[in-house]
Amino acid sequence: MAEIRASFFIECEELLESLQDGLQAMYDGTHDSETVNVVFRAVHSIKGGAGAFGLDGLVSFAHKFETAMDELREDRLVLTPDVLKVFFQGYDILTDLVRESRDGLDHDEARDAPVLKALQDLVAGGEPEEPDEPIDFEPATISLDLDLGDDSGTGPGDLPDLTFPDLAGLDQPGPHEPGYRITFRPEPILYANGNEPLYLFRALRDLGPLSVVCHENDLPGLDDLDPEHGHLSWELTLNTEEGEAAIREAFDFVEGLCLLVIEPLPGNAPAPSLALPEGLPDLAALSSDDDTPAIADPSPLPQPDPAPDRKTQPAEAAQPQAQPDTPVPPAAPQKAPASPPKTPARSAPAAATPRATVRVDLDRIDRLVNLVGEIVINQAMLSQSVEAAGLASNSSLRAGLEEFLQLTRDIQESVMMIRAQPVKSLFQRMSRIVRESSGAIGKDVRLHTEGENTEVDKTVIERLADPLTHMIRNAVDHGLETNDAREAAGKPREGHVVLRAMHRSGRVVIEVADDGGGINRDKVLAKAVERGLVAADAQLSDGEIDNLLFLPGFSTADQVSNLSGRGVGMDVVRSAIQALGGRITISSDKGQGTTFSISLPLTLAVLDGMVVKVADETLVIPLNAILETMALGPDDIRPLGPSTQVVNIRDVFVPLLDLGAELGYRAPQEDYSGGVVLLIGKEDGTAAAVVVDSIEDQRQVVIKGLQDSYGRVPGIAAATILGDGQIALILDPVDLISQASGLTRPDRGLPPATAVSSLSTGAPA
Repeated sequence: MAEIRASFFIECEELLESLQDGLQAMYDGTHDSETVNVVFRAVHSIKGGAGAFGLDGLVSFAHKFETAMDELREDRLVLTPDVLKVFFQGYDILTDLVRESRDGLDHDEARDAPVLKALQDLVAGGEPEEPDEPIDFEPATISLDLDLGDDSGTGPGDLPDLTFPDLAGLDQPGPHEPGYRITFRPEPILYANGNEPLYLFRALRDLGPLSVVCHENDLPGLDDLDPEHGHLSWELTLNTEEGEAAIREAFDFVEGLCLLVIEPLPGNAPAPSLALPEGLPDLAALSSDDDTPAIADPSPLPQPDPAPDRKTQPAEAAQPQAQPDTPVPPAAPQKAPASPPKTPARSAPAAATPRATVRVDLDRIDRLVNLVGEIVINQAMLSQSVEAAGLASNSSLRAGLEEFLQLTRDIQESVMMIRAQPVKSLFQRMSRIVRESSGAIGKDVRLHTEGENTEVDKTVIERLADPLTHMIRNAVDHGLETNDAREAAGKPREGHVVLRAMHRSGRVVIEVADDGGGINRDKVLAKAVERGLVAADAQLSDGEIDNLLFLPGFSTADQVSNLSGRGVGMDVVRSAIQALGGRITISSDKGQGTTFSISLPLTLAVLDGMVVKVADETLVIPLNAILETMALGPDDIRPLGPSTQVVNIRDVFVPLLDLGAELGYRAPQEDYSGGVVLLIGKEDGTAAAVVVDSIEDQRQVVIKGLQDSYGRVPGIAAATILGDGQIALILDPVDLISQASGLTRPDRGLPPATAVSSLSTGAPA
């Protein structure tokens, strides 16, 4: 039972995602019936599953939510922004209830009261449901004055067969339209799960005219009535051009919880060419009047169409034990639809087979990733051993090793794809943050998401949630102006926050952008000077001023906010992103808005790297950061100041950095002619030329984190184990460039502290 319960909550996550997608589509202007049905079904399915596990609080709220959704389905409720706001609030509470039910936490019912009241106001004009009045009941003998033709009494089994009226104005089908006869008898568990047959019948009515007849033959006397047992069954006649699959889809929610028999009406099959057996009445002569006796012989042809009034039909016709005796037309094996066949456009979705999926515990996947890492290390060891043995390039051992290398890469990529997940689930959580933040401060804010299907390692997604939440709150609270201020500036009253994800240069980039007033750099600089963080006469670029926001505790907020000001806690955001091997940058235009860009590795397990030598030390540089490699000539290097130099690459000057000097392995050299440089590209389009002694190899390496043991080391991303067992550091070249001193000539005094930052943009010759 525990496994089934766990599966239910996993399914709830998928249903909540579907619910969020549907509400967002409605928010964006898609109001078609299918979108509304998707939202309704998600809530209904959660309620049904919760009922099976006795989660009464979840069932109760979902039922009220579902009732309000049904008003929208039946066009009794107009979808307005206020209605959507209530639905989103209902989604938030439903999400909390699912999580708390899964974790065994208590739920704060007082917080639900305003939303429950708002949902009730949407139903039937806001008229509250009247509580049932207590009934002082005493059984009494009732004479029904039935003429049964004998002296027998009227026991519980002799109650007359009542015909219930059509439900909610269900249409009567035409006499000769193609359709189906449906026998439906709920099991007790169907009601226990919170399902309502009326909703099922309404879903069928969307397919075509529907006639519903209720059979209460199993209804006992009041003394024997069991309220937990379903005593009613129904026989329905549906005229539709849709196939049986569409009908069964309407009963998806109650599959396995009821008896369901779907039979095509006789009018769907061509009349048999055989002559009628002697003595049988003509089908056209059969009457649907109440006085016509039912044909007991199992061999005749079935009746062409049930009459609307079925009260004289034998009670056994609706019971499951009667199904084997149901008359079967002689032409059933070769029956063909009387109506024209469906067009391919309608039959194509039914033919499409959904992809099969398997839910696997994340720990098992992590173990698989670790094993793949060991395979990569062993493959590197084999490669290095074969290289040391000096075998010919055309030897069978080398050929087999090349195949093993390719196979290892394919396995590694496949395992990484298993770990990779779309950022959609993370983005959906941010939608709630925007709603709650904007509601708390009274701003109208709309969140736009782009690139929701961009995939990244699951570990990255989980650890990115907190910093991204903080950035979203800052964008809403301090990035966007108030509604009145936006209107005065000629902007729409509603502010916009854009959350987008994309792949770029082998990394995933996530951006949080707003169309607010931008960063007030004069105010930021004044605050930094006031707190002694920057000298009063310091000349800082816009980028350097923006980076002041990442200083611990730095804030420009004039007053304390519940959501925190831009800059408060941003040092924690940067630390969390750097712990993932990522970087965060800021770009802002005054009056136009601010964009925070986060660049992250696609995976935290394996990467393609270039192995280099610097001062007899072996280092690994991620391959996706290297734009090109080149050898330096004497005419390529130009001095810039007493201690720095630049490199001319196709008439563009880029800063020259000595990797050995920057890491403290050696002093800057006198001459770099003939040296090997790696052109390192940054996300903003700038570059730097990094000098190394030699390039050893290009290979896959397994990432081993250093954060837990050594904390964050500037310029160092992680470590790895090479094929010979040697440990090599994996560099973070972009961080190394931003922290570099720029010294590429022996120290002659007065090294410029900001040489790299001033050169990093690159300038034409």
